[in-house]
Order: sequence, then C-alpha cells, then structure tokens
Amino acid sequence: MRVVKIDRYGGPEEIYVTEVEKPTPADHEVLIKVKAAAINPLDWHVMRGTPYFMRAMTGVFKPNKNFQTLGADVAGVVEQVGEQASHLKVGDAVFGDIFNYGYGALAEYVCVPEEALVLKPDNINFEEAAGVPVAALTAYHGLRKFGSISPGAEVLINGASGGVGTFAVQLAKYYGANVTGVSSTRNVSLVKECGAEDVLDYTEQNIADQQRKFDLIFDAVGNLSLSEYKGLLTKNGNCAVVGFGGMAHLIGAGLLGGKHIKMVDFKANQKDLQTIADLMESHDLSTVIDRTYSLDEAAEAIKYLETSRAQGKVIIIP
Repeated sequence: MRVVKIDRYGGPEEIYVTEVEKPTPADHEVLIKVKAAAINPLDWHVMRGTPYFMRAMTGVFKPNKNFQTLGADVAGVVEQVGEQASHLKVGDAVFGDIFNYGYGALAEYVCVPEEALVLKPDNINFEEAAGVPVAALTAYHGLRKFGSISPGAEVLINGASGGVGTFAVQLAKYYGANVTGVSSTRNVSLVKECGAEDVLDYTEQNIADQQRKFDLIFDAVGNLSLSEYKGLLTKNGNCAVVGFGGMAHLIGAGLLGGKHIKMVDFKANQKDLQTIADLMESHDLSTVIDRTYSLDEAAEAIKYLETSRAQGKVIIIP
C-alpha cells in the first residue's frame, strides 16, 4: 500500500510517498480502507519537530516509527476486524482521531483500535467526516469543557474561518451564544454563513480596540497578547486558547494569576466524537472544505495549510 512518510524533521520537502506492507489488525483493532483523511496544524508541527518539547513524544533527533506516517483524521470502510473486535464489522463506514493510536492516516490503509472510531452518519460523505475529528473536537472542548459556554453568552472567536474556527462558530451558535468572529476581509461572508452575527475584519481594525466585552474568547490562532485577552474579557470571562501559538502567553498568565485563561488540551474519546457525529447527522454542524489533494500532493497540501489561509479543512483522498 502507499503511505505519506517523513524520515527526518524539516519542511514539506521532507515528505514523500512510498510503498509499505499492508498492515494486519491486532486483536482489538480494525483495518480501515482509507477513503479520506484530513491534515491539521498538528501535522506540520510533527513534520518540523516544533515546538521542541514535542520531540519528547515524537522523537528527539528524528521522528520515531509512530510519527513517520502523518495524519490524525481518518474516514473509511472497515475491511478486516481483529479477533477480539466486537463493536464494528466489515463494511462499516467509520471515522475518528487516531493521533493517540499510532497516527498514520495519510495512507491507503491503517489499523485502528475500535475505541478510536465511531460510525459515519449516512448523510455526510467521507471527505466531510475526515475533516471532523481533530478540529471539531478541539472546538467542542474549547467551548464546552474549557470555556463553559452558556446560552446568551457573548463569544469572540479568533481565527473563525479556519478548520477549527468554522466548527467553533457553528458550535457556539448551536449552544445559544451570540457569536462574533474575527477574520480577514475575504472570509467575512464565510464566517457569517457559519452563524456569526458579527465579524471583525482584522485587516481593517485592531481587535484589541473593541469597547465590547466578551464572556468567552475562543482563540484558534494564539496571536493575541495576555493584556489583550484581559482587556476583551468580562470580569468573570473565560479564554480558551488553541495550539502552540499562545503557549508563551499562557505561561505568563500562570505567573500573573490569569486563572480564566486556559490552553485547550484533550485526548480524543469516543463519547465526545459520537456527540459531534450526532450533530453532523442532525445538520447542526457541517464541515467546511477548502481543498482536496491526492496522496502524491500531500507535501503541497501541508505547504498550503502552513500559509494559514485555508478556509475550513484541507482533505487528502488516497
């Protein structure tokens, strides 16, 4: 089978496609024929080995074997089940986040523990399903578990047009919040289509100059300062920051007693993924797809994602 691999840390030029032996599922695993996968900022961080503390997990000097094939988001069809797999059967259409289960979704086949997967709703296609796990779960945890979103809350979503941001806008609206998105001029209409009542164009105005206060800031970019967070929050407001961009600010927040500012960190689980699947099935949530690429174009896809200009998700189709 064909897989997308890296042997050493670096840029997209280190990515190549090669042939490896088709895997066999262990007792509690299933073999998935991959129909679609998605790439995330997580993938370029693994590719580059940055920030450096990640290498304690991915490999100090070069990627270890669990991180040599990129890809956490997968959607496909079960082709074979392990001897003790009991919940899924051959022919089931499934999707999930496999970052903590061996990684490696950018391939024609991948073996995954049953616990990492849920059934794909019939009313969404494989590309839409592949775009869900990492981005939608990040938005869900940031808003619900970290941000304590509530009906009527004033919510600011920074980076509202990206993979995580488009899900965050939809989820915030679903939970009854009043949503203000932050995006560039070209993405204003997209963010409004996702459900935002108002959109702040950062190319036209300084977001920190807003006189309004927000009960919750969901920052999918991490480019606001600690003082800007505090200036935009209500007295008892919460701020959930996604990704590594805001890590320095959060260290500062800890030192300065910024107890309402938290970095979104979670381990994907079947229960939360099923919640997202149900919202997809009920049409309360949908995947915004910017572009699709083949396995052979994986390096180009990641190079594009690194520009931070993608509108929604970037999908790989084997």
